[in-house]
Amino acid sequence: MAQSAKQTVDAPARPLVTTRALVLGAALIPFNVYWVMMVEGIWHSGHPTCISLPWGAVFNIIVLLAVNVLLKRVAPRYALTQAEFVTIYAMVAIAIMLAGHDSLQLGVPNLSHGFWYANEANHWEQLFHEYLPRFLSVSDPRVLEPFYDGRSSLYEYGFWRAWVGPVLWWCAIVLAVGLVMIGINVLLRKQWTEREKLGYPIVQLPLVMTHEGGNAQFFSNRVLWLGIAAGALLDLYNGLHTFWPALPLIDVRHDGKHFIDTWSWGRPWNAIGRVGIPLYPFLTALGFLIPLDLCFSMWFFFVFRKLLEVAATAMPIRLMPGLPYLTEQTFGAWFVLFGYAMWVGRRHFAEIGRDLWRGRLARQAEGADPLSYRAAVTAVFIGLVFLIAVCLKSGMTLGSVLAFLAFVIVLHTAVTRVRAELGPPAHEMAGNINAVTLQVAVAGTRGVGARNLAIFPYFWWLSGRGYRTTPMPVQLEALKMAEVSGAEPRRLAVGMAIAFLLGGLFSYWSAIHLTYEHGTTALIHHNGGQWTQLASYIGYPQEPSWQKMLFMGVGGVATVAMIWLRTQFSWWPLHPAGYALDMVFGVEYFWSCLVIAWLVKWAILRWAGHKTYQRFLPFVFGVIIGEYCVGAFWSAVSVILQRPMYDFSPG
Repeated sequence: MAQSAKQTVDAPARPLVTTRALVLGAALIPFNVYWVMMVEGIWHSGHPTCISLPWGAVFNIIVLLAVNVLLKRVAPRYALTQAEFVTIYAMVAIAIMLAGHDSLQLGVPNLSHGFWYANEANHWEQLFHEYLPRFLSVSDPRVLEPFYDGRSSLYEYGFWRAWVGPVLWWCAIVLAVGLVMIGINVLLRKQWTEREKLGYPIVQLPLVMTHEGGNAQFFSNRVLWLGIAAGALLDLYNGLHTFWPALPLIDVRHDGKHFIDTWSWGRPWNAIGRVGIPLYPFLTALGFLIPLDLCFSMWFFFVFRKLLEVAATAMPIRLMPGLPYLTEQTFGAWFVLFGYAMWVGRRHFAEIGRDLWRGRLARQAEGADPLSYRAAVTAVFIGLVFLIAVCLKSGMTLGSVLAFLAFVIVLHTAVTRVRAELGPPAHEMAGNINAVTLQVAVAGTRGVGARNLAIFPYFWWLSGRGYRTTPMPVQLEALKMAEVSGAEPRRLAVGMAIAFLLGGLFSYWSAIHLTYEHGTTALIHHNGGQWTQLASYIGYPQEPSWQKMLFMGVGGVATVAMIWLRTQFSWWPLHPAGYALDMVFGVEYFWSCLVIAWLVKWAILRWAGHKTYQRFLPFVFGVIIGEYCVGAFWSAVSVILQRPMYDFSPG
């Protein structure tokens, strides 16, 4: 009898991740993906996906929380739980990340770019058309002319029929990528979350907001509302500037009026270039949430990189053209960060390997895992086999495919690790940190081969320019939030699978649909350079570069040295992740915000103590909420009015 009573008390009234949460999350995906494609893809504005804490997903949660407050008063049985909020957040975040600036916004144009921009001057048809896979492409000029010219419709004259086949192939590829990512995250979760106890700074705000379906104590904090007012009023005022330009703009952007211009300083200092001084309040607040050493390291290595460029320019004789080989140093740094993470977790992975060998992986998943380890290994295997098969069908060789997929796994996993441990506000790496650059440096263009080189532009969305919008960290963060909120992880995994399916499908549909309406926009203009690079690789072959391989080693050795110093000396202030993130373009958007955040956080912890820091946190959260709400409002208004509005977030 006592046992029966205990079961009654412990059992939830309904599943902690309900069907209605999955349905609501799925229903929100099409609207959010269309929104992202319009503001980011068509106008290159707003950028709901380019920040580690995506404001597009957070805004959805804030709106639902407002509705939930009413439900808790008038119909509490219908109010959403925190587990349901976590599910909806994860689904929307994954979907918009797929639609994001560094993901399928890079993938959609490449279905046709290689054909449409071929002409007699660039000789693309002779150079590489024979290698382009028709089942992944759209090449009919009658279909592409209205696509690039605009003022047309996807549904006129059956244009949509030309796109269906390639889009379905790419949706299957997106699902396979999602399968591999969730499998890897399941294999890593216990080691990183339970054994190493990584901090997951990015999930702090979503968890505290959604506690108990809307944390009344949190939202009644006056310090929080001071922060909300500060962030909201700034964006409200700057948004009104769009309608009444006579109102002086309070400029906080990285590309605004606050900058350091070194062009007139003369050689070598002019190598620094034009450096913006961004003052985004919400990015300063996000910097306040990350560990102090990473905050310092990220702005320190930004300055260090600029000084490296000055030193390279000051050299009287350039023995190595290309110095200081920043891209290659970045490769080395990320490879070591991945290797170190695997080394630290070697016992955990050895246990999985022994269980796999002995056939013990069929046991049920642990409480916080959505899959058993056997199912996770199977998911990775099935996903990789499908991706290998598609790449081979497209004309790539097995060696190049394996090297490509290995690089993708290493980099996306390393970025996921850095996000989980340190939570940088963003992690763009726009400096040719991709598989084709690496393979050409090591093997040369002839060694890679024209057939392989011709396929890489199609996968630019997976291994291309930025990596800010990789969905893999969102998956792991969702598993962490599920553990805290009590969400049933298997149902959450179903939600993530739905997000990959719908996110991919609606990303392709909205991008193609909008381009037929608007023609050549930011979505087209900001893509295509990889085809020019492909023509250069084939037309002007490159040999393997020992200099580039040398500086990959330099980057790796520097990272190993910093890891060793951190393990030996507690006072060592530099984190190797800052080095990996800073050596190529990306931190320009918020480096000075991190200087401010570091100074404020250091001063509070040094002179006022941890309790004062905790009391200050609601203000920090408030600034983020205030800017996200009003910034998202202006972005939504821009879609309604069909005109760009105030852009509060960089991208």
